[in-house]
Amino acid sequence: MGKIIGKIDGADNSFTIQYQTDAEVCSQIITITIKGDTIESAHYVGGCSGNTQGIGALIKGMKIEDAISRLEGIRCGRKSTSCPDQLAKALKELI
Repeated sequence: MGKIIGKIDGADNSFTIQYQTDAEVCSQIITITIKGDTIESAHYVGGCSGNTQGIGALIKGMKIEDAISRLEGIRCGRKSTSCPDQLAKALKELI
């Protein structure tokens, strides 16, 4: 099970969290920056580089709740979760 392992508050109503992902996925850490209710960025450590960069590019500027609704429940093969699903789980901890 994943968990938030760090949070840094910014000066402009923003904050950054580090989320340690579930051991079932290839990525290990997701660093997510939020401003208000909008995702500023998401960067993965580990995982499939092109896919994780793509996820980060697609959700930039997206509302947290919209990202959750699009990513939650995505599975990677026979695994019960995925890198996008782990991002949704991290975001759910913020609302």
